[in-house]
Amino acid sequence: MIFEQYILLGSILIFISIVLSKTSYRLGIPSLLLFILIGMLAGSEGIGGIYFDNPNIAQYIGTIALIFILFSGGLDTKWNNIRPVLWKGLTLSTFGVFITAIAVGFFIHWFIGFPLLLSLLIGSIISSTDAAAVFSIFRSRKTSLKHNIEPLLEFESGSNDPMAYFLTTTVILLILNPATSIGTTVIVSLIQSLGLGVIFGVIFGKGMVKIINKINLDISGLYLVLTITLALLTYSVTYFLGGNGYLSVYIAAVILGNSCFAQKVFQVQVFDGIAWLMQIIMFLILGLLVFPSEIIPIMGIGILISFFLILVARPIAVFLCLTPFKTGFKDQVLISWVGIKGAVPIIFATLPIVAGIEGADIIFNIIFFITVTSALIQGSTIYLFARYLGLTCPESKNKTIKDLL
Repeated sequence: MIFEQYILLGSILIFISIVLSKTSYRLGIPSLLLFILIGMLAGSEGIGGIYFDNPNIAQYIGTIALIFILFSGGLDTKWNNIRPVLWKGLTLSTFGVFITAIAVGFFIHWFIGFPLLLSLLIGSIISSTDAAAVFSIFRSRKTSLKHNIEPLLEFESGSNDPMAYFLTTTVILLILNPATSIGTTVIVSLIQSLGLGVIFGVIFGKGMVKIINKINLDISGLYLVLTITLALLTYSVTYFLGGNGYLSVYIAAVILGNSCFAQKVFQVQVFDGIAWLMQIIMFLILGLLVFPSEIIPIMGIGILISFFLILVARPIAVFLCLTPFKTGFKDQVLISWVGIKGAVPIIFATLPIVAGIEGADIIFNIIFFITVTSALIQGSTIYLFARYLGLTCPESKNKTIKDLL
């Protein structure tokens, strides 16, 4: 297939995704699920017949996409909204992720019979809520949630991927090197990863504000290019210095978004569009990567894990984390329900494949099925459930210039 054909097919798939996203919104189906299904239909076992079986490329594309998605989400996050829920969010994004991973891992080991480390690997991969899923669902609605639940969930989803990534890579290390100690080394590595992610996020965030405002570019269009470059630089520098790049990108974007900088309104709107483009491309690629015929044999296991994750593991994590903050019972029930999985677990599921772990293909298919199940069940019922609990309130989601400043 020549390069121009790839451009043609890609543009057609993106166009179809954009057009059908309006239908998915009316039906209450998360658009991310629609994008994945379009990718599956276009794949080698679908009507499109496009063969794609390269987890390395999918992982690279996913990494770039997540940088833009998290950066856009951070730009749109108001510090005044997250400040009251900061400690709740941090608790959920660290201890909550850890509790979820352990609970799911031991369930898979005891009730399904997988080896312990493989079970913990699956639990780690699906332990975080997905930023792309949460941002796209909440920011496309004209209703908001009471008691600061919405900013709490957005902050949690934007900041919990680093913990899930750390757990996933740690378990992979233990599988590949069984003699590795999980004591002091792992704890130090965790502190280093998250600590440097926060430090570099703050440094780059404050640096972005100064650079963008003082560079005084003659060509206005270069301001956007500059911001994109700084976002990519934040991730890469943090990563190569031993920190978590995803966390640093999100924190830097929150700092930048809550400051005044050149062409802010224009840049925030453009980044919102870029984030949607990245979501579509990412979900289409992941849809192409999966082979539906390989999903069918693991559906039984996938259903068991999905229901345990949704009905047991996530609620346990939420109630253990939020009860000390005296969070209302209904609030905790709704927060438990919004444990939506999306592209991040699928991207993380490519890590065992790239690492050459035995059974990695099965893990990928299980994660993919759980993600689709979560998006379908939880993503499509969030506002129905919130309305039933009496936690919704009407609020215009149309951004004004004042909102973006």
